[in-house]
Amino acid sequence: MIELRYFSEKDFSQLINWITSPEFLLQWGGPMFHYPLNHAQLKDYMTDSNIDFASQFIYRAVDTQTDTTIGHIALRNIDRTNRSARIGKVIVGDEVRGKGFGEMMMQEILKVAFNQLKLHKVSLGVFDFNHSAIRCYEKAGFKKDGLLRDHRKITDDYWSLYEMSLLESEWHK
Repeated sequence: MIELRYFSEKDFSQLINWITSPEFLLQWGGPMFHYPLNHAQLKDYMTDSNIDFASQFIYRAVDTQTDTTIGHIALRNIDRTNRSARIGKVIVGDEVRGKGFGEMMMQEILKVAFNQLKLHKVSLGVFDFNHSAIRCYEKAGFKKDGLLRDHRKITDDYWSLYEMSLLESEWHK
């Protein structure tokens, strides 16, 4: 079982240790970060988060049996008028990958989105080669909306990105 707890400065070092390459940083954080990830970038990332009516809620995922942080996830771009938000910055620590924690993290963040914030739609983006993440998101109920071809340039390659979403009516089924 996992629990989402607010991400804070004391969690920065662990997250930095999980980001081991420029390519992995791009997958995790998109173009808003540059390698190597550092405390200053994470401090900027935390602006306007985890307060009433924030535009984003940033969490660390904690294994409740061991009280160990096993991942990170954020609900961002919260639009209360249109009742939508975007999941991003998802990572499960190397030592616990493949044990279902990603699925549990998705279920917990979707409870925040649909049950607490009463959103209508939650979206996310995932690179087309990240098959395990795509499976995880589909298990949570997300549908592929489309493929953004050659969406990000990394070194000499371009990466394509699936846009996926889940509607409140699909979540409540």
